[in-house]
Amino acid sequence: MKPPAEPEKLVRELDWNLLRTFMIVVQEGSITRAAHRLMLRQPTVSQALKRLETRLGTRLIDRSPTQFRVTPAGQTLYRECLEIFGNLVRTVQSTQGTQDVVTGKVTLALLSGVENDFFDTVLSDFHRAHPHVSLDIEVMSSKAVQQAVLGKSASLGVCLMHDAHPNLDYRTLYRSYFGFYCGPGHPLFGLRDLSFEDMRDYTSISFRTDQLWDALRPVALLRAQHRLDDKVIGYTSDLREAHRMIRTGLGFGPLPVHVAERWVKAGKLWRLPPYENTLVIDVHLVQHQTTRLNRAERAILEMFHSRIETIPLAQRSRDGEDPAKL
Repeated sequence: MKPPAEPEKLVRELDWNLLRTFMIVVQEGSITRAAHRLMLRQPTVSQALKRLETRLGTRLIDRSPTQFRVTPAGQTLYRECLEIFGNLVRTVQSTQGTQDVVTGKVTLALLSGVENDFFDTVLSDFHRAHPHVSLDIEVMSSKAVQQAVLGKSASLGVCLMHDAHPNLDYRTLYRSYFGFYCGPGHPLFGLRDLSFEDMRDYTSISFRTDQLWDALRPVALLRAQHRLDDKVIGYTSDLREAHRMIRTGLGFGPLPVHVAERWVKAGKLWRLPPYENTLVIDVHLVQHQTTRLNRAERAILEMFHSRIETIPLAQRSRDGEDPAKL
């Protein structure tokens, strides 16, 4: 690569969109996924990354069909990008005129059991920035969430997604990991080193989205693979009711790990195979692509998008940590 320009000249002439693109590529760990998130063509993202490396005169990412590795220089730049864009967001928010008060109503449609520090922090910060905006939160199934946003009865939605609707925009809000659990009255409660075969003869609980064609497809695939779906005795779309049926002994069933683990520690649930956090489910922020938003809706959407773009997915998961490491 040719030598980089003088730092002052480089900063003056640098296209900041290149930095944002680089930041998204690192967060996604893939040029293809970054292109999908940015709604750009893959060659466009590749060219942007190459332009940035040329301008800086250093390799930022070692990439090939079998490798994706952020170089030490890339890691340093990525940390600085997070700081730069985070400061820009805070600066813009702090300089919004106090005379220009945002009012209005935001209707959020949520799937049940959204327990996520990142989501809660955005709501808290939004309220502090815009205390005159009212929030109306409705809980429903993921399918109903998407229908509410499509029908424009909800400003934004939070839901699971299997097949994306062409009129909706989806952003990954956080990542959830599922495991199977049973309650204190279950014959497998307290037993260690179990196998899927040990679970096969017992009744189970299932979410309505726990189907091969729906949002909890990874859970359904595991059930089918190990023949755990022959004795489903309870169905629900509500996380709290799934927890209730499992806890009271109707059968074992899937729950988000970060929700269930506190009950495991309290002796009210017991973890069953798979013991590794391999059932990965992404929770999405969804909006209609053409709905005309009021000022309050635009403000909360912009806050969510700016945070999603500047905070890595692992940090947006439970307590800023990757649940796969818990």
